[in-house]
Amino acid sequence: MTAIDVRDLTVTIGDRELVSRASFHLAAGEIAALVGESGSGKTTTALALLGEKPPGAVLSGSVEIDGQVGFIPQQPSAALNPVRRVGSALAEIARLHVPKDQVRDRVLDALRRARMPDGERFLRRYPHQLSGGQQQRIVLAQALIGDPKLLIADEPTTGQDPVVRTELAAELRAVSRQGVAILLLTHDLDLVRDLAHQVLLVEAGRIRTSDVDEVAATAPVVTAPPQSTDPVLSVRELTAGHRDTDTLHGVSLQVAAGERLAVLGRSGSGKTTLARCISGLHRHRSGEVVLNDRPLSPVLRRRSRDQLARVQHVFQDSRASFSEFTPVLDQVARTAERLRAVPRERARARAADELAQLGIPESTASRPPSGLSGGELQRAALVRAVLAEPDVLICDEITSGLDPKRRADLLDVLAKLQHNTGCALLIITHDLSGVAGLAHRVLVLDEGWVVEQGSAADVLTSPQHAVTRALVTAEAAGRDA
Repeated sequence: MTAIDVRDLTVTIGDRELVSRASFHLAAGEIAALVGESGSGKTTTALALLGEKPPGAVLSGSVEIDGQVGFIPQQPSAALNPVRRVGSALAEIARLHVPKDQVRDRVLDALRRARMPDGERFLRRYPHQLSGGQQQRIVLAQALIGDPKLLIADEPTTGQDPVVRTELAAELRAVSRQGVAILLLTHDLDLVRDLAHQVLLVEAGRIRTSDVDEVAATAPVVTAPPQSTDPVLSVRELTAGHRDTDTLHGVSLQVAAGERLAVLGRSGSGKTTLARCISGLHRHRSGEVVLNDRPLSPVLRRRSRDQLARVQHVFQDSRASFSEFTPVLDQVARTAERLRAVPRERARARAADELAQLGIPESTASRPPSGLSGGELQRAALVRAVLAEPDVLICDEITSGLDPKRRADLLDVLAKLQHNTGCALLIITHDLSGVAGLAHRVLVLDEGWVVEQGSAADVLTSPQHAVTRALVTAEAAGRDA
Protein backbone atom coordinates (compact mmCIF):
# COMPACT_ATOMS: atom_id res chain seq x y z
CA MET A 1 0.00 0.00 0.00
CA THR A 2 1.33 3.44 -0.95
CA ALA A 3 1.39 5.93 1.95
CA ILE A 4 2.39 8.94 -0.16
CA ASP A 5 2.72 9.47 -3.90
CA VAL A 6 4.39 12.69 -5.09
CA ARG A 7 4.39 13.59 -8.78
CA ASP A 8 6.06 16.63 -10.35
CA LEU A 9 5.84 18.72 -7.18
CA THR A 10 7.05 22.25 -7.94
CA VAL A 11 7.28 25.29 -5.67
CA THR A 12 7.84 28.59 -7.47
CA ILE A 13 8.33 32.19 -6.36
CA GLY A 14 8.28 34.52 -9.34
CA ASP A 15 10.58 32.96 -11.91
CA ARG A 16 12.61 31.03 -9.32
CA GLU A 17 11.90 27.35 -8.60
CA LEU A 18 12.55 26.40 -4.97
CA VAL A 19 11.49 22.81 -5.68
CA SER A 20 11.55 21.52 -9.24
CA ARG A 21 9.34 18.62 -10.47
CA ALA A 22 9.99 16.38 -7.46
CA SER A 23 8.60 12.84 -7.80
CA PHE A 24 8.84 9.95 -5.32
CA HIS A 25 6.64 7.62 -3.33
CA LEU A 26 6.75 5.79 0.00
CA ALA A 27 5.04 2.53 0.79
CA ALA A 28 3.43 1.92 4.16
CA GLY A 29 6.19 1.22 6.66
CA GLU A 30 8.94 2.53 4.40
CA ILE A 31 11.52 5.08 5.60
CA ALA A 32 13.01 7.57 3.16
CA ALA A 33 15.71 10.11 3.97
CA LEU A 34 15.66 13.48 2.25
CA VAL A 35 19.25 14.75 2.41
CA GLY A 36 21.22 17.66 0.97
CA GLU A 37 23.05 20.83 1.90
CA SER A 38 21.43 23.43 4.14
CA GLY A 39 19.14 25.61 2.03
CA SER A 40 18.83 23.05 -0.78
CA GLY A 41 15.04 22.81 -0.47
CA LYS A 42 14.41 19.95 1.97
CA THR A 43 12.12 21.81 4.37
CA THR A 44 10.32 23.57 1.52
CA THR A 45 9.62 20.15 -0.02
CA ALA A 46 8.32 18.74 3.27
CA LEU A 47 6.03 21.70 3.91
CA ALA A 48 4.72 21.47 0.34
CA LEU A 49 3.63 17.89 1.08
CA LEU A 50 1.40 19.39 3.77
CA GLY A 51 0.08 22.08 1.42
CA GLU A 52 2.17 24.79 3.09
CA LYS A 53 4.31 27.24 1.16
CA PRO A 54 6.47 30.37 1.61
CA PRO A 55 4.69 33.72 1.19
CA GLY A 56 4.08 34.44 -2.50
CA ALA A 57 4.92 30.89 -3.62
CA VAL A 58 2.87 28.80 -6.04
CA LEU A 59 2.51 25.01 -5.74
CA SER A 60 1.92 22.65 -8.64
CA GLY A 61 2.01 18.90 -9.21
CA SER A 62 0.17 16.31 -7.14
CA VAL A 63 0.55 14.87 -3.64
CA GLU A 64 -1.62 11.92 -2.56
CA ILE A 65 -1.44 10.81 1.08
CA ASP A 66 -3.32 7.83 2.50
CA GLY A 67 -4.38 9.02 5.95
CA GLN A 68 -3.25 11.46 8.62
CA VAL A 69 0.17 13.12 8.64
CA GLY A 70 2.34 13.92 11.65
CA PHE A 71 5.00 16.62 11.36
CA ILE A 72 8.05 17.27 13.53
CA PRO A 73 9.63 20.69 12.75
CA GLN A 74 13.37 21.30 12.75
CA GLN A 75 13.17 23.75 15.64
CA PRO A 76 11.04 22.15 18.39
CA SER A 77 10.31 25.53 19.97
CA ALA A 78 8.26 26.37 16.86
CA ALA A 79 5.76 23.64 17.81
CA LEU A 80 5.61 24.40 21.54
CA ASN A 81 3.57 27.19 23.11
CA PRO A 82 5.93 29.07 25.48
CA VAL A 83 3.10 30.06 27.87
CA ARG A 84 1.44 26.63 28.15
CA ARG A 85 2.57 23.73 30.26
CA VAL A 86 3.58 20.61 28.36
CA GLY A 87 0.82 18.45 29.82
CA SER A 88 -1.94 20.90 28.94
CA ALA A 89 -0.78 21.20 25.33
CA LEU A 90 -0.50 17.42 24.87
CA ALA A 91 -3.90 16.83 26.45
CA GLU A 92 -5.54 19.30 24.08
CA ILE A 93 -4.18 17.36 21.09
CA ALA A 94 -5.20 14.01 22.60
CA ARG A 95 -8.80 15.21 23.09
CA LEU A 96 -9.07 15.51 19.30
CA HIS A 97 -8.45 11.77 18.97
CA VAL A 98 -9.77 9.90 22.03
CA PRO A 99 -12.59 10.19 24.60
CA LYS A 100 -11.93 12.37 27.64
CA ASP A 101 -11.34 9.43 29.99
CA GLN A 102 -8.54 8.12 27.71
CA VAL A 103 -6.68 11.41 27.28
CA ARG A 104 -4.11 10.92 30.04
CA ASP A 105 -3.31 7.37 28.96
CA ARG A 106 -2.87 8.50 25.34
CA VAL A 107 -0.52 11.32 26.41
CA LEU A 108 1.63 9.08 28.59
CA ASP A 109 1.75 6.39 25.89
CA ALA A 110 2.92 8.95 23.33
CA LEU A 111 5.63 10.15 25.72
CA ARG A 112 6.83 6.58 26.22
CA ARG A 113 6.91 6.04 22.45
CA ALA A 114 8.97 9.23 22.19
CA ARG A 115 11.52 7.74 24.63
CA MET A 116 10.37 9.72 27.67
CA PRO A 117 9.31 6.89 30.02
CA ASP A 118 9.47 9.37 32.90
CA GLY A 119 7.49 11.91 30.89
CA GLU A 120 4.90 12.39 33.63
CA ARG A 121 7.35 14.51 35.62
CA PHE A 122 7.60 16.96 32.71
CA LEU A 123 3.88 17.57 32.32
CA ARG A 124 3.82 20.67 34.53
CA ARG A 125 6.91 22.25 32.98
CA TYR A 126 6.96 25.01 30.41
CA PRO A 127 9.03 24.58 27.21
CA HIS A 128 11.79 26.91 28.41
CA GLN A 129 12.33 24.58 31.38
CA LEU A 130 13.28 21.72 29.04
CA SER A 131 16.56 21.03 27.30
CA GLY A 132 16.67 21.07 23.50
CA GLY A 133 16.61 17.28 23.43
CA GLN A 134 13.64 17.12 25.79
CA GLN A 135 11.76 19.64 23.65
CA GLN A 136 12.44 17.49 20.59
CA ARG A 137 10.99 14.40 22.25
CA ILE A 138 7.90 16.31 23.43
CA VAL A 139 7.29 17.38 19.83
CA LEU A 140 7.68 13.76 18.68
CA ALA A 141 5.10 12.76 21.28
CA GLN A 142 2.73 15.42 19.89
CA ALA A 143 3.04 13.89 16.44
CA LEU A 144 2.49 10.34 17.70
CA ILE A 145 -0.67 11.16 19.65
CA GLY A 146 -2.72 11.15 16.43
CA ASP A 147 -1.37 7.76 15.18
CA PRO A 148 -0.34 9.17 11.76
CA LYS A 149 0.00 7.08 8.59
CA LEU A 150 2.87 9.31 7.45
CA LEU A 151 5.39 10.94 9.77
CA ILE A 152 7.51 13.79 8.38
CA ALA A 153 10.47 14.45 10.68
CA ASP A 154 12.64 17.51 10.03
CA GLU A 155 16.00 16.91 11.77
CA PRO A 156 14.51 14.72 14.55
CA THR A 157 17.91 14.04 16.17
CA THR A 158 18.85 17.72 16.49
CA GLY A 159 19.86 18.38 20.10
CA GLN A 160 19.91 14.68 21.02
CA ASP A 161 22.82 12.89 22.64
CA PRO A 162 24.11 9.66 21.01
CA VAL A 163 22.24 7.43 23.46
CA VAL A 164 18.91 9.13 22.83
CA ARG A 165 19.64 9.19 19.07
CA THR A 166 20.04 5.42 19.19
CA GLU A 167 16.81 5.08 21.16
CA LEU A 168 14.99 7.44 18.79
CA ALA A 169 16.17 5.41 15.80
CA ALA A 170 14.79 2.28 17.46
CA GLU A 171 11.45 4.03 18.08
CA LEU A 172 11.19 5.29 14.51
CA ARG A 173 12.00 1.80 13.27
CA ALA A 174 9.28 0.38 15.53
CA VAL A 175 6.80 2.96 14.28
CA SER A 176 7.59 2.06 10.67
CA ARG A 177 7.02 -1.63 11.45
CA GLN A 178 3.49 -0.68 12.47
CA GLY A 179 2.89 0.44 8.89
CA VAL A 180 3.70 4.14 9.29
CA ALA A 181 5.73 5.64 6.45
CA ILE A 182 8.44 8.05 7.58
CA LEU A 183 10.12 10.84 5.63
CA LEU A 184 13.31 11.99 7.37
CA LEU A 185 14.80 15.39 6.57
CA THR A 186 18.21 15.07 8.12
CA HIS A 187 21.92 15.76 8.11
CA ASP A 188 22.49 12.88 10.51
CA LEU A 189 24.12 10.36 8.19
CA ASP A 190 24.39 7.76 10.94
CA LEU A 191 20.60 7.91 11.26
CA VAL A 192 20.25 7.59 7.49
CA ARG A 193 22.51 4.53 7.40
CA ASP A 194 20.61 2.98 10.28
CA LEU A 195 17.05 3.57 9.08
CA ALA A 196 16.56 4.63 5.49
CA HIS A 197 15.25 2.25 2.85
CA GLN A 198 15.85 4.90 0.22
CA VAL A 199 17.92 8.09 0.10
CA LEU A 200 16.66 11.12 -1.83
CA LEU A 201 19.30 13.77 -2.50
CA VAL A 202 18.10 17.38 -2.88
CA GLU A 203 20.31 19.68 -4.95
CA ALA A 204 19.06 23.20 -5.69
CA GLY A 205 15.45 22.04 -5.41
CA ARG A 206 15.85 18.94 -7.59
CA ILE A 207 15.48 15.47 -6.10
CA ARG A 208 17.18 12.28 -7.24
CA THR A 209 17.87 8.86 -5.76
CA SER A 210 21.30 8.66 -4.12
CA ASP A 211 23.20 6.90 -1.34
CA VAL A 212 24.50 8.12 1.99
CA ASP A 213 28.19 8.00 1.07
CA GLU A 214 27.69 10.60 -1.67
CA VAL A 215 26.94 13.31 0.90
CA ALA A 216 29.49 12.28 3.53
CA ALA A 217 32.32 14.56 4.63
CA THR A 218 35.20 14.36 7.06
CA ALA A 219 35.74 16.46 10.16
CA PRO A 220 38.78 18.72 10.59
CA VAL A 221 41.82 17.54 12.51
CA VAL A 222 42.29 18.98 15.99
CA THR A 223 45.21 21.35 16.51
CA ALA A 224 47.52 21.47 19.52
CA PRO A 225 46.14 23.13 22.68
CA PRO A 226 47.37 26.63 23.57
CA GLN A 227 50.52 27.01 25.62
CA SER A 228 48.96 29.45 28.09
CA THR A 229 47.30 27.89 31.13
CA ASP A 230 45.93 31.13 32.58
CA PRO A 231 42.12 30.90 32.43
CA VAL A 232 40.20 33.60 30.62
CA LEU A 233 36.97 32.07 31.97
CA SER A 234 36.47 30.36 35.33
CA VAL A 235 33.27 28.84 36.66
CA ARG A 236 33.46 28.17 40.38
CA GLU A 237 31.08 25.88 42.28
CA LEU A 238 28.09 26.92 40.20
CA THR A 239 24.65 25.75 41.34
CA ALA A 240 21.50 26.63 39.39
CA GLY A 241 18.06 25.27 38.61
CA HIS A 242 14.39 25.78 37.84
CA ARG A 243 11.81 26.48 40.55
CA ASP A 244 12.62 24.14 43.46
CA THR A 245 14.88 21.78 41.49
CA ASP A 246 18.65 22.14 41.09
CA THR A 247 19.86 21.21 37.59
CA LEU A 248 23.52 22.13 38.19
CA HIS A 249 25.40 21.04 41.31
CA GLY A 250 28.65 22.79 42.17
CA VAL A 251 30.01 22.83 38.61
CA SER A 252 33.54 24.17 38.15
CA LEU A 253 35.57 24.58 34.98
CA GLN A 254 38.28 26.73 33.39
CA VAL A 255 39.03 27.68 29.79
CA ALA A 256 42.25 29.37 28.69
CA ALA A 257 42.57 31.83 25.81
CA GLY A 258 42.61 29.88 22.56
CA GLU A 259 41.44 26.69 24.24
CA ARG A 260 38.42 24.64 23.15
CA LEU A 261 36.42 22.92 25.86
CA ALA A 262 33.53 20.63 24.87
CA VAL A 263 30.74 20.04 27.39
CA LEU A 264 29.07 16.68 26.78
CA GLY A 265 26.21 14.85 28.42
CA ARG A 266 22.84 13.35 27.74
CA SER A 267 19.86 15.56 26.94
CA GLY A 268 18.70 17.25 30.14
CA SER A 269 22.06 16.90 31.90
CA GLY A 270 22.36 20.67 32.43
CA LYS A 271 24.60 21.68 29.51
CA THR A 272 22.39 24.49 28.19
CA THR A 273 21.65 25.76 31.71
CA LEU A 274 25.42 26.00 32.29
CA ALA A 275 25.88 27.95 29.06
CA ARG A 276 23.04 30.34 29.93
CA CYS A 277 24.46 30.95 33.41
CA ILE A 278 27.84 31.87 31.95
CA SER A 279 26.28 34.31 29.48
CA GLY A 280 24.01 35.89 32.13
CA LEU A 281 20.73 34.55 30.76
CA HIS A 282 19.98 32.24 33.71
CA ARG A 283 20.62 33.41 37.25
CA HIS A 284 22.63 30.93 39.28
CA ARG A 285 21.89 30.26 42.94
CA SER A 286 25.45 30.06 44.21
CA GLY A 287 29.00 30.10 42.92
CA GLU A 288 30.45 32.59 40.45
CA VAL A 289 31.48 33.18 36.84
CA VAL A 290 34.81 34.96 36.46
CA LEU A 291 36.19 36.62 33.33
CA ASN A 292 39.91 37.41 33.54
CA ASP A 293 39.83 37.47 37.38
CA ARG A 294 36.78 39.72 37.47
CA PRO A 295 33.41 38.26 38.60
CA LEU A 296 30.54 38.72 36.16
CA SER A 297 27.08 39.65 37.34
CA PRO A 298 24.68 36.69 37.13
CA VAL A 299 22.15 39.04 35.50
CA LEU A 300 22.74 40.07 31.88
CA ARG A 301 21.41 43.63 32.17
CA ARG A 302 23.91 44.38 34.95
CA ARG A 303 26.92 43.58 32.79
CA SER A 304 28.79 46.36 31.04
CA ARG A 305 28.76 46.75 27.26
CA ASP A 306 32.37 45.60 27.17
CA GLN A 307 31.49 42.47 29.18
CA LEU A 308 28.55 41.76 26.87
CA ALA A 309 30.90 41.89 23.90
CA ARG A 310 33.54 39.71 25.52
CA VAL A 311 31.17 36.81 26.31
CA GLN A 312 29.06 35.84 23.30
CA HIS A 313 26.51 33.04 23.06
CA VAL A 314 25.39 31.26 19.88
CA PHE A 315 22.12 29.56 20.69
CA GLN A 316 20.87 26.08 19.83
CA ASP A 317 17.57 27.47 18.51
CA SER A 318 19.01 29.98 16.07
CA ARG A 319 15.66 30.96 14.55
CA ALA A 320 14.30 32.09 17.91
CA SER A 321 17.36 34.33 18.39
CA PHE A 322 16.50 36.52 15.37
CA SER A 323 13.71 39.08 15.04
CA GLU A 324 11.34 37.89 12.34
CA PHE A 325 10.77 41.42 11.00
CA THR A 326 14.33 42.59 10.24
CA PRO A 327 16.70 41.37 7.50
CA VAL A 328 19.28 38.95 8.85
CA LEU A 329 22.18 41.00 7.46
CA ASP A 330 21.10 44.05 9.46
CA GLN A 331 20.78 42.02 12.65
CA VAL A 332 24.22 40.48 12.20
CA ALA A 333 25.84 43.86 11.53
CA ARG A 334 24.16 45.47 14.52
CA THR A 335 26.41 43.52 16.93
CA ALA A 336 29.51 45.30 15.64
CA GLU A 337 27.68 48.64 15.68
CA ARG A 338 26.39 48.43 19.24
CA LEU A 339 29.09 46.48 21.03
CA ARG A 340 32.22 47.60 19.15
CA ALA A 341 31.10 51.04 17.88
CA VAL A 342 31.83 50.13 14.25
CA PRO A 343 30.24 52.62 11.77
CA ARG A 344 27.07 51.22 10.20
CA GLU A 345 28.26 50.87 6.61
CA ARG A 346 31.55 49.27 7.64
CA ALA A 347 29.73 46.89 10.00
CA ARG A 348 27.32 45.91 7.24
CA ALA A 349 30.12 45.32 4.74
CA ARG A 350 32.05 43.19 7.22
CA ALA A 351 28.91 41.20 8.08
CA ALA A 352 28.20 40.56 4.40
CA ASP A 353 31.78 39.41 3.82
CA GLU A 354 31.80 37.04 6.83
CA LEU A 355 28.43 35.58 5.85
CA ALA A 356 29.56 35.02 2.27
CA GLN A 357 32.57 33.06 3.54
CA LEU A 358 30.11 30.68 5.21
CA GLY A 359 28.06 30.21 2.06
CA ILE A 360 25.39 32.88 2.65
CA PRO A 361 25.47 35.47 -0.16
CA GLU A 362 24.30 39.00 0.50
CA SER A 363 21.14 38.41 -1.54
CA THR A 364 20.15 35.65 0.90
CA ALA A 365 21.29 37.49 4.02
CA SER A 366 19.15 40.48 3.04
CA ARG A 367 16.00 38.42 3.56
CA PRO A 368 14.12 38.15 6.87
CA PRO A 369 14.80 34.99 8.91
CA SER A 370 11.85 33.19 7.31
CA GLY A 371 13.76 33.30 4.02
CA LEU A 372 16.73 31.31 5.37
CA SER A 373 17.04 27.66 6.28
CA GLY A 374 17.79 26.54 9.83
CA GLY A 375 21.38 25.77 8.89
CA GLU A 376 21.84 29.18 7.28
CA LEU A 377 20.50 30.89 10.40
CA GLN A 378 22.91 28.95 12.59
CA ARG A 379 25.84 30.18 10.50
CA ALA A 380 24.46 33.74 10.59
CA ALA A 381 24.18 33.54 14.38
CA LEU A 382 27.83 32.53 14.59
CA VAL A 383 28.92 35.48 12.44
CA ARG A 384 26.82 37.82 14.59
CA ALA A 385 28.65 36.64 17.71
CA VAL A 386 32.08 36.78 16.07
CA LEU A 387 31.59 40.43 15.07
CA ALA A 388 31.56 41.31 18.79
CA GLU A 389 35.21 40.16 18.94
CA PRO A 390 34.60 38.03 22.06
CA ASP A 391 37.12 36.65 24.52
CA VAL A 392 34.76 33.73 25.21
CA LEU A 393 32.49 32.21 22.57
CA ILE A 394 29.80 29.80 23.76
CA CYS A 395 28.40 27.56 21.01
CA ASP A 396 25.31 25.57 21.96
CA GLU A 397 24.70 22.77 19.41
CA ILE A 398 25.54 25.05 16.49
CA THR A 399 26.27 22.21 14.05
CA SER A 400 22.99 20.39 14.67
CA GLY A 401 21.15 21.80 11.64
CA LEU A 402 24.01 21.53 9.14
CA ASP A 403 24.79 19.02 6.43
CA PRO A 404 28.17 17.25 6.75
CA LYS A 405 29.99 19.61 4.39
CA ARG A 406 28.70 22.75 6.10
CA ARG A 407 29.40 21.20 9.51
CA ALA A 408 33.01 20.52 8.55
CA ASP A 409 33.29 24.03 7.08
CA LEU A 410 31.90 25.59 10.25
CA LEU A 411 34.26 23.65 12.49
CA ASP A 412 37.13 24.84 10.30
CA VAL A 413 35.89 28.41 10.65
CA LEU A 414 35.83 28.07 14.43
CA ALA A 415 39.38 26.73 14.42
CA LYS A 416 40.58 29.61 12.23
CA LEU A 417 38.71 32.10 14.39
CA GLN A 418 40.65 31.01 17.45
CA HIS A 419 43.93 31.05 15.58
CA ASN A 420 43.27 34.66 14.57
CA THR A 421 41.72 35.98 17.79
CA GLY A 422 42.84 33.70 20.60
CA CYS A 423 39.34 33.58 22.08
CA ALA A 424 38.28 30.71 24.33
CA LEU A 425 35.64 28.36 22.91
CA LEU A 426 33.04 26.55 25.00
CA ILE A 427 31.20 23.98 22.89
CA ILE A 428 27.91 22.51 24.12
CA THR A 429 27.33 19.52 21.89
CA HIS A 430 26.19 15.95 21.29
CA ASP A 431 28.38 15.68 18.19
CA LEU A 432 31.16 13.45 19.48
CA SER A 433 32.79 13.12 16.06
CA GLY A 434 32.95 16.92 15.85
CA VAL A 435 34.41 17.06 19.35
CA ALA A 436 37.16 14.65 18.35
CA GLY A 437 38.03 16.97 15.47
CA LEU A 438 37.94 20.23 17.39
CA ALA A 439 38.07 20.16 21.19
CA HIS A 440 41.24 20.13 23.28
CA ARG A 441 39.47 19.09 26.49
CA VAL A 442 36.13 17.48 27.38
CA LEU A 443 33.90 17.87 30.42
CA VAL A 444 30.98 15.45 30.91
CA LEU A 445 27.81 16.36 32.84
CA ASP A 446 25.23 13.94 34.19
CA GLU A 447 22.13 15.25 35.96
CA GLY A 448 23.96 18.49 36.68
CA TRP A 449 27.13 16.93 38.13
CA VAL A 450 30.58 16.88 36.54
CA VAL A 451 31.34 13.15 36.24
CA GLU A 452 34.42 13.18 34.01
CA GLN A 453 36.86 15.59 32.42
CA GLY A 454 40.21 15.47 30.67
CA SER A 455 41.82 15.72 27.27
CA ALA A 456 39.50 14.95 24.36
CA ALA A 457 41.75 12.13 23.20
CA ASP A 458 41.75 10.43 26.61
CA VAL A 459 38.07 10.85 27.41
CA LEU A 460 36.78 9.78 23.99
CA THR A 461 39.11 6.81 23.57
CA SER A 462 39.21 5.58 27.19
CA PRO A 463 36.08 6.86 28.96
CA GLN A 464 36.03 6.11 32.69
CA HIS A 465 32.48 6.98 33.75
CA ALA A 466 29.46 4.88 32.75
CA VAL A 467 27.67 7.88 31.20
CA THR A 468 30.67 8.74 29.03
CA ARG A 469 31.09 5.12 27.99
CA ALA A 470 27.41 4.99 26.99
CA LEU A 471 27.74 8.13 24.87
CA VAL A 472 30.90 6.90 23.13
CA THR A 473 29.46 3.42 22.56
CA ALA A 474 26.22 4.78 21.12
CA GLU A 475 28.12 7.12 18.80
CA ALA A 476 30.27 4.25 17.54
CA ALA A 477 27.23 2.02 17.08
CA GLY A 478 25.54 4.73 15.00
CA ARG A 479 28.59 5.01 12.72
CA ASP A 480 28.77 1.23 12.29
CA ALA A 481 25.05 0.73 11.63
